[in-house]
Amino acid sequence: MQDDILRLAYEVSRITEEKVDRIDRVMKQTGMLAINARLEAARAGDAGRAFSVVAQELGALAASISGIGGELRSAIASNIASLRTAGSQMLVDFKGTRHTDLARSAVEIIDRNLYERSCDVRWWATDSSVTDALESPSAAHAADATERLATILRSYTVYLDLWIADSHGRVIATGRPDRYPHATGQDVSKEDWFRAAMGTQTGDDFRVCDISTNPVLGNAQVATYSTAVRAGGRTRGTVIGALGIFFDWAPQAAAILDGIGLSPAERATSRLMLLDAGHRIIAASDGEGICTETYPLQTERRESGYYQHNGKLIAFALTPGYETYRGLGWLGCIESEMQDD
Repeated sequence: MQDDILRLAYEVSRITEEKVDRIDRVMKQTGMLAINARLEAARAGDAGRAFSVVAQELGALAASISGIGGELRSAIASNIASLRTAGSQMLVDFKGTRHTDLARSAVEIIDRNLYERSCDVRWWATDSSVTDALESPSAAHAADATERLATILRSYTVYLDLWIADSHGRVIATGRPDRYPHATGQDVSKEDWFRAAMGTQTGDDFRVCDISTNPVLGNAQVATYSTAVRAGGRTRGTVIGALGIFFDWAPQAAAILDGIGLSPAERATSRLMLLDAGHRIIAASDGEGICTETYPLQTERRESGYYQHNGKLIAFALTPGYETYRGLGWLGCIESEMQDD
């Protein structure tokens, strides 16, 4: 709508300028005719005296109309310049506000998704097959746990794998031993997700790590959630190990960015991103810089907003969290080109 209004204003300006030019040309021709008429009247002597007065008045009228045309051109140029400035700012504000809302929507969607992951890990850590594998270690219990994890994975396709680690950090069972044969037996005692899980205070607690690549899972990008496994699955039971679940980040993030409501034309000139708390790119519509590039976002301590930089409009929004999930300080961000009219 705003773009159409501004375009219409420019078209009015163009047509007005064109018509004023035509008036100016006609008045110049009229002025020349008036001069020629006065010359002819002079040659006619007394017989042409009355016609000379008419020719003189016609010349004055042509000059007056030309002056009015010039004033009109100047006034229109001044007002159109003001309109263009105001219209351009209106376009920036409209687009900036809209893109900020879209950026917020994207990060809210991902947080609602990740909130469910925090519920999953706490629930599955109380499963009897998981606690039995740690409380009474045996090949049979490990096999039962593996089967149970595989069943979960068949229903929850957003995960790459689920790992059970004993209190020393050795992985004793996974959900996809055929796909990831090197996972079982891994020493994860120094991994952030394991250490964080072992430090949880109750079964209501969980930990989540920033997006990272996991070499054991084919260098896939994962969001890792973890919590302690407790004796008997009790909320305050003794910690006997840890459960780590690996959310298949890349396709889920791509689906969210693909779902942002931009037109094909807008999408062609925009870069859609999800950023972590340090402004590291963890998802991008162009697939560039993921987990390697830090985006130079200028928030100026704002939770959301937009600004212009080097001919681009940058809109951003900080996650508000969802339910009991406070989020990790991630942001949605849209960088788009500003079109010159």
